Amino acid sequence: MPTIPLFILAGILLGPNTPGFVLLDDPHDLEMLSALGLVLLLFYLGLEFHMDDLKTGGKKMAIAGCFYLLLNVGAGLAFGFMMGWGTSEAFVFAGVLGISSSAIVTKILVDLGRIGNPETKPILGIIVVEDIFLAMYLAALQPIISGADDLAETAGQIGKAFAFLLVLALAARFGTKVIGKLFATKDNELLVISFLGAAVLVAGISEKFGVADAIGAFMVGLILGSTASGGRIRDLVHPLRDAFAAIFFFGFGLSIDPGDIGSVIVPVLIAVVITLAMNLTAGIVAARIYGFGPQPTANVGTTLLARGEFALILATMAATAGLDPRLSPFIASYVLILAVLAPLVAGRSHWVAKILPGGRRPDQEAERQPEEVSASR
Repeated sequence: MPTIPLFILAGILLGPNTPGFVLLDDPHDLEMLSALGLVLLLFYLGLEFHMDDLKTGGKKMAIAGCFYLLLNVGAGLAFGFMMGWGTSEAFVFAGVLGISSSAIVTKILVDLGRIGNPETKPILGIIVVEDIFLAMYLAALQPIISGADDLAETAGQIGKAFAFLLVLALAARFGTKVIGKLFATKDNELLVISFLGAAVLVAGISEKFGVADAIGAFMVGLILGSTASGGRIRDLVHPLRDAFAAIFFFGFGLSIDPGDIGSVIVPVLIAVVITLAMNLTAGIVAARIYGFGPQPTANVGTTLLARGEFALILATMAATAGLDPRLSPFIASYVLILAVLAPLVAGRSHWVAKILPGGRRPDQEAERQPEEVSASR
């Protein structure tokens, strides 16, 4: 069983919203450590995502990512208007239902030993496209939900975020050799301090420019993964990644109040079904683009199913802007269900593959699964 649901459930059981022993009264006490967990997860994702992948498959990744967003964000916007809670709320729904959790997706790939699988490249490509879209979406959404009508300021925020992303992309494309020399040390302690400092620094600067801190950390990992020290950095970051990722998911569980789930459970379940359908459809499209069979198709659709950190950011923005109070429990319940469901479904994607067009025979699936378990071990 994947560890992500267990970390989240531990946070719920030991948090202030559940009767019994309370480990932490205020989830914000873990805010900095949780943020570091997200940064390290995306930094590791960047290390595994090589520049050669972008050069050779960038067009396919862009098409798959844009189609994924079109399906999921479009379905989220339609669902939001269907709920009738308001126009601003509908745009919040679009982001909540449309964007995958980079942290959970990364952890699923690691836990299931699928980092080296062929279908992982389009999964990571879709995550990158989502994160780029996320930077511009957040900049555009803030004036919408706050009722601002200054289009010039909105355009300026989007332009600033895009310009910073362009600088990071140029550094990843042309600055690898120079940056590699800065990290060329034989001392492991100095190397850990250097890459950790670089990831946190760029993540913080990214936030100042309106770009998600996670995408800044991802770009640092992308750059360092292509240097001569990339292999050593991957080995050294593993224990840090696992420790702080556990804190991230535990902190996420602390913020959830189980008592709020009952009032919004029906629309939440409808949203979960919509998300599952859209993800499988996007997986089928990605499979057609890359020429994958049923099993990789199921892996793509189920791995990207989770929703997480971005949805919680939107819940905070909605509460601050005074939008419909039902949004917060809806988002918390929706994210909780998918955060628990996604790793479980992804680990049993061979069941999903059987119902897809051209699905594998049971005996073929039985041969594949032990290989994935062995890889994860």
